[in-house]
Amino acid sequence: MKRLVYVLSLVALWSLTASWAQVLPPNEAGVSMGHLNTIVRDVEATKKFWELLGATAIQVDGTVVMKTSGMLVFLTPGSPPPGGNRGTPMEHIGVNVRNAEQVIAKLKAAGVRVDLREGRTPVSVNVSTPDGLVIEMERVEEEDLEPARREHSPTIAVADHLHYRLPESVRPEAQAWYGKLFGAIPLSENNRGQTLAGDIPGIRLRSSVSKDQPSPTRGRAVDRIGFEVKDLEAFCKKLEAAGMKFVQPYSKTRHKSYASAEITDPWGTSIELTEGLNRF
Repeated sequence: MKRLVYVLSLVALWSLTASWAQVLPPNEAGVSMGHLNTIVRDVEATKKFWELLGATAIQVDGTVVMKTSGMLVFLTPGSPPPGGNRGTPMEHIGVNVRNAEQVIAKLKAAGVRVDLREGRTPVSVNVSTPDGLVIEMERVEEEDLEPARREHSPTIAVADHLHYRLPESVRPEAQAWYGKLFGAIPLSENNRGQTLAGDIPGIRLRSSVSKDQPSPTRGRAVDRIGFEVKDLEAFCKKLEAAGMKFVQPYSKTRHKSYASAEITDPWGTSIELTEGLNRF
């Protein structure tokens, strides 16, 4: 009898972890954070890194994907240049982490370099994936999570922000662009000189000043970011009517499990639009 109870408990736990969806409900524009498509030299090493943050490995159309709260991270085999996404418009990503001290200890034990960000409270550290993509980690307490986050956040790491570095002259333009196209709610500048370009369900878009003109994200550690879109075909038709040029047009067959299209923002960030990743 005890063995039966144990087995049933495992089944219930598996069902809980396998069934939750990482993508949050969309905003009024029909958009939410969906995924990052990363290029990695060593899939297994990068998989282990994300597992230290509590992400779960799944398969989507034959690609290893790390599932964490707020987004999926595709691990596409390849050879990105050194330096992660430094020098591109979307420079690094940020996550909030439960049990931050324990996670930091596990990362250090695994040989991951952990850089404490001085003068920051609560705990804030930078870590890097095996391909040099910087991840800014900040501690979060359960009560600090918004209700939608608590419901969709059984993992340790919770997607928090994408950090852009852009010339000062274009930061207001970027804020307006993401607001107009994706319904990002504009936010004001904070005391660290970061214009919070806007909130989209599942992610916050931040920017700070770059003195140099950024290079495109194509081919880098984060090759493209991804937004999940309700009724993607109609959304793409509206963009096309407004003069948007597509890198990849809308298609239901390019990927087996989801529809997609691809555009590039005016500053070089590749953006994949999807419909159907919210099932995973």
